[in-house]
Amino acid sequence: MQLFYNPNIAPDTIQFSFPKDESRHIVKVLRKKTGDQLNITNGKGYLFEAELTIADQKNCVVNILKTTHQAPKDYKLHLAVAPTKMNDRYEWFLEKATEIGITSITPIICDHSERKVVKIERFDKIIQSAMKQSLSCYYPVLNDPISFKDYINQDFSGDLFIAHCEDTDKKSLKSQALPKKEITILIGPEGDFSVKEIKMAIQNKFIPVTLGETRLRTETAAIVACHSIAFINE
Repeated sequence: MQLFYNPNIAPDTIQFSFPKDESRHIVKVLRKKTGDQLNITNGKGYLFEAELTIADQKNCVVNILKTTHQAPKDYKLHLAVAPTKMNDRYEWFLEKATEIGITSITPIICDHSERKVVKIERFDKIIQSAMKQSLSCYYPVLNDPISFKDYINQDFSGDLFIAHCEDTDKKSLKSQALPKKEITILIGPEGDFSVKEIKMAIQNKFIPVTLGETRLRTETAAIVACHSIAFINE
C-alpha cells in the first residue's frame, strides 16, 4: 500500500483536490489514472480510501470512498533531543523515531550544543516521508527549537527522564519506565548536558537514567530510548 499525506482532509470530506506539486507526482511519476485508488491520511489517525476521478498533473481530484480511524498507541512519548553537529545524523533519528512510533520531538539547544540553528522545514519532510513509508496515520509533532533553560521551565505531565553520561547515581530507563504512560526523555548533545543543566532537570523532577553500559552518540541514544519505550509497551 502506498500512503499519501495531506493535513487538510477532514473525517467528513467527500471530495478532495491535491495541490499542483503532488498532482504532478501522482500523474507523471506514479502514472496514476482515472479510476485508480489512493490511500490518504491526514496525520491525525484517519485513513481515507479514495478513487481518482480527475488525473490532471495540475489538479488531481479524488472522491473519498471510505474513512477509517487508526487506533492511537496506548502511550505517549516526547523526546527533547539536542541537534547533532552533522544534520544527517539528526535526520536519521527523526526518520527512525517516526517509524518506531513517537508523539512529539523538540530540538533543544544546550550549553554544549555545536549546532544551534536547525532547518525545521527539512526535518518536516523527513518525518512526513517516514510516516508514509511506515504506513502510520499519525504525524509526530515537531516543535520549534528551544533553549534548554526555556524548555525545562515548562509545565510537564507524565513521567520525566534525563539521560546523561555524568558519573552520578542513575537508574536504568527500562527499570523506571512503565507501560501506558506519558513519558518525556531528554537527550543531550555530543558533549553531553552540562552539570548545570543536569541539576536544573533534577530540580524540575526529571529522573536521571542510563541507556546502557556504553557511551552512545546523541542520535543513537535517542533511538535506544524510543525503542525501549516502544518495547515496554508491546
